[in-house]
This record gives sequence, structure tokens and C-alpha cells, in this order.
Amino acid sequence: MNIAFIGMGTMGAPMALNLLKAGHKVTVHNRTRQKEEAVAAAGARRAASPAEAAEGAEVVITCVSDTPDLEEIILGENGVIRGAAPETIVVDMSTVSPSATRRIAEKLGEKNVRMLDGPVSGGSEGAQKGTLSIMVGGEEADLSKVRSVLEAMGKTITHVGPIGAGQLTKAINQIVVAGTYWGVAEGIALGLKAGLDMQKVVQAVGGGAAGSWAMIKRSSNMINNSYPLGFKVRLHRKDLDSALEVARELGVTLPVTAYVEQVETGLIARGHGDEDISVIARSIRDASGID
Repeated sequence: MNIAFIGMGTMGAPMALNLLKAGHKVTVHNRTRQKEEAVAAAGARRAASPAEAAEGAEVVITCVSDTPDLEEIILGENGVIRGAAPETIVVDMSTVSPSATRRIAEKLGEKNVRMLDGPVSGGSEGAQKGTLSIMVGGEEADLSKVRSVLEAMGKTITHVGPIGAGQLTKAINQIVVAGTYWGVAEGIALGLKAGLDMQKVVQAVGGGAAGSWAMIKRSSNMINNSYPLGFKVRLHRKDLDSALEVARELGVTLPVTAYVEQVETGLIARGHGDEDISVIARSIRDASGID
């Protein structure tokens, strides 16, 4: 397929590379143009704007940081909507506001351009390996048309409902991630303070009911107090803000999510916003006098 991919960040660039490896023709665009270079070196064509990238594309994929960025990329003066032909399918793989997703889909629909929201989970490792979990909102017929494209990037592709349902599902994902990371961080802090061999503790509890992706993949960060980037804490905080907004609209109380959001806000203020989300362990270590 002819695919336009807009957003060459930590997630987007490896996802685009996997599309090239699968044999698709890929055109890329990124606001910071030098970030296109690695994917272009692998065979992608570069476009000067989202509108230009969308011209001639059967599928347009977007993967950007926040809702205002997405609105500008799709609906702006040089946005996708200016270049996409009727029946083009736009797949937004960002994590953004569900209500904004529905508004954007409505505007695209006026031009007979289709839209799916397909946010992902699995971190930068999943993006590189093509093993992401993709949660898709929109028409099932549109998903059928692009399923082979998504299969080049993800291992689990689930149709969760109408447009916007993918973003709501991702909000639930980020809520669970917040609680899981916080629980792992608390457990590790207790073990460190008690003087236990935490690698052995992780091996012991990770094989039982406490086992989780965060335990397996990020406990070493928390033990070593070093947080190499997998998913930026400032982006996770942004996702929690969106989840809490939806919760307020629905009248749902999320006390753990609200607490972790405040912890992350404090970490960002102290200059840790571009470290991995597992950096929330730093706040417990500091409060517990571990360092």
C-alpha cells in the first residue's frame, strides 16, 4: 500500500521502519524535519507537509504527542485534510482526547475521508519489534481494509468500538499502568530499605500474581535508580490528564490515578520529564531516605 506516516518520534519512526520492512511504500513527514532522515535512509520518501504526504496515499497514519498537534496536522492549513483523496483512511495512533478524535473524524467525514483511532501500548520496545497492542475505534469495514498495515506494527489488534473507543481504551490502559508502576515502585522501595536482594525478589514475585510488564521490564530501572527512556513521564502525565478529564465527565473517581498524576507533575517540575515513566520510583526512594 501507499502509506503516509506523520510523526517520527520515539514510537513513530520504528513503526514506519516496520512498514517499509513489510514492503509498503511509505512517505514520511515530521515537524522537526531532521527526524525524517533515518527512515528516509531506509527507503521512505519525504514530504514537506502533512498535506503533501497525504497526496496519493491510501492510508495516512499519524503518531504525535498531543491533541493540539494532531488537530493542526490533520485539520490545519497544510493538514492531511487538504491532501487526502476521498476514501483515504486516516489512522491516528497517537494518544489524544476521545472527544477531539470524534470531532476530527466528523470533519474528515465531510470530505469523505475515513478515520480510525488506533492508539498503541507496548513502549518503544514494542514499536521496534512490531509487537504493539493496537486498540482500534471506528468502522469495522475500515479496519478490515488496513488490518495488514497494522499487522506490520502490532501483534494484538482489537476492534473496541466506534470512533473514539480506541482512545477511551488507551485511557484505561494508562490508568492501569499508573497503578501498576506505583505498586512495583512501592514494593521495591520496601525491599531495598530492608536490605533484600531485589533481583531475587523480582524473580520470586514476578512469577506469581504480582507479575506484570512493569515488574519484568522496568523493575531494574527502579532498583538501580536509573531511568533510560522507554516512554516519557511527561507524556504519561498528559495521558493521565486526559483520563481524569473523561472520568470527571462520567462521574468516576480515580484516586490512584489522580495521585500518580500529581507525583509525575512534581517529577516534571524537578527536571525528570524526559525520563522513563518508571522514574516515579524516585519519589518513593527520596521520601523513604533510600538515596
